Amino acid sequence: MPIFIPILGFLFVFCFFSALLKWNQVRYRRKGLPQGTMGWPVFGETTEFLKQGPNFMKNQRSRYGNIFKSHILGCPTIVSMDPELNRYILMNEAKGFVPGYPQSMLDILGKCNIAAVHGSTHKYMRGTLLSIISPTLIRNQLLPKIDQFMRTHLSHWENKVINIQDKTKQMAFLSSLKQIAGMETSSISQPFMTEFFKLVLGTLSLPLNLPGTNYRNGLQARKSIISILSKLLKERRESKEKYEDMLSCLMRGNNDNRCKLNDEELIDLIITIMYSGYETISTTSMMAVKYLHDHPKVLEEMRKEHFAIRERKKPEDPIDCNDLKSMRFTRAVIFETSRLATIVNGVLRKTTHDMELNGYLVPKGWRIYVYTREINYDPFLYHDPLTFNPWRWLGNSLESQSHFLIFGGGTRQCPGKELGIAEISTFLHYFVTRYRWKEVGGDKLMKFPRVVAPNGLHIRVSSY
Repeated sequence: MPIFIPILGFLFVFCFFSALLKWNQVRYRRKGLPQGTMGWPVFGETTEFLKQGPNFMKNQRSRYGNIFKSHILGCPTIVSMDPELNRYILMNEAKGFVPGYPQSMLDILGKCNIAAVHGSTHKYMRGTLLSIISPTLIRNQLLPKIDQFMRTHLSHWENKVINIQDKTKQMAFLSSLKQIAGMETSSISQPFMTEFFKLVLGTLSLPLNLPGTNYRNGLQARKSIISILSKLLKERRESKEKYEDMLSCLMRGNNDNRCKLNDEELIDLIITIMYSGYETISTTSMMAVKYLHDHPKVLEEMRKEHFAIRERKKPEDPIDCNDLKSMRFTRAVIFETSRLATIVNGVLRKTTHDMELNGYLVPKGWRIYVYTREINYDPFLYHDPLTFNPWRWLGNSLESQSHFLIFGGGTRQCPGKELGIAEISTFLHYFVTRYRWKEVGGDKLMKFPRVVAPNGLHIRVSSY
C-alpha cells in the first residue's frame, strides 16, 4: 500500500499540470488565430523562449510555419518570421500597430519613453530627439566630445589583460553621459553607471516584483536614476552658467512651448537615449573586436583605412566628419557585425483593433513579435550568410534593400543610427591604430536573448 501513495501523488501532480496547460491553451483558442502553443498560465512560454532563444523559434516555425501564436514576456503574442509581413507591420504604424513592449520594459524605462508612446506624442518626442542629434550638432558638438572621450578611454591598455566586454560597456555608458550632461558627468558617473546596469537587466524580465528578481532591481534602479537626474535638472535651473550639451537643448525646448518636455518626459527621454545606444554600441564594439581578431584579412584592410586617415593628420588632430565619410570599410564591418551577431532580434507591436494579417485574425491588444533575426541569415538575401564578410556591403546597395532592418524600419527606424556608427567608428579607429591583441582563453559567448560573454571576453593588449 505505501508504494501506491507516491504513485498516486505523481499522477495527481501530472494531471494537475496537464490540466493547467490545457486550460491555458483553451483560454486563448479563438477562430482565425494561427496555430501554436501558449504554455503555462501567467508565465506562458517565456522560460523556453529565453533559454532556447533561436532554437525555440526554429522549432515552433517547423511545427506551425512562419506565423504562430505563443505567450512570451507576459503577453499573448503572434510571432511573425515572414519578411514581407514584418516589413508591412514596421512601415504601417498608422494602421493599428502601436509599440507593444513588455510590461517590465515599460515600467523600468518609463511610460513616456519614446519607444512606448505613439501618435502625436511620438511625433514631437522624436522631433525633439532628432533636434539634438542632427548632422550639424554631431559635426560641431558631439563628434569632438566623442573623439576626446575615446582617446582618453583607450589610453594605457598596452601590456594588460583586459575584459573588452566591461570596457565597451563603460565606454558606451560614459560616452553617452558625457554627450548628455557634459562637464558634470564626473560627479554622477559612478553611482549612475551602477544603477543603470541594474536597470538594463530588468528591462528583459518577467514583471515579478519579488526580492532579488531583476525586475525588482530594475525598478529600484529607476528610482535611484530619477533622483540623480532630478537633482541635476534642479542644479541646472539654479545655475547661471551656459551649457552646450544635449541636456541644455532638451531643457530649452524650441520656440513652440507646446513641444517643451515636462520633467517626467525629459527624464524618460534621457533614460531612453542612454538605454537605446548603450547595448547596441557596447555589444557591436565588443563583437567587432572579436571578429577582427578571428579574421586577420579584415583587420588588415581596416588598418589600411585608418592609417591612411592618420597619415593625413597630426597626432593631436581629432577625427572629423570627413574622416567618418572615408571609413567605408569600417561602416561595412559595423553592418556585418550587427548582422552576424544579431544584437537586436526583433521588435514588439500591439494591435489597437482586431485585424486580419496573411489570412489570420489577430485580436485587439495582442502583441506581434516582428522577429527579424532569421532575415540576417537568409541565404537568398546574403550569400554564405554565416561567414563574416564585410566586403558584401561594398559596391552594392544592401543598405537600401527592403530587408535591411538592422536599425528598425518605418517611422521608428533608430534615430541615433549615424551617431552610434560615429561612436563605434571612432572607438575602432583608436583601437586598431594603437594596439594589437590576442584572446586569453576561450571565453564563452551567448547570443540570446542578449549577446553577452557570461564570464567576460578577455584579451591581452600590446602596442602596435
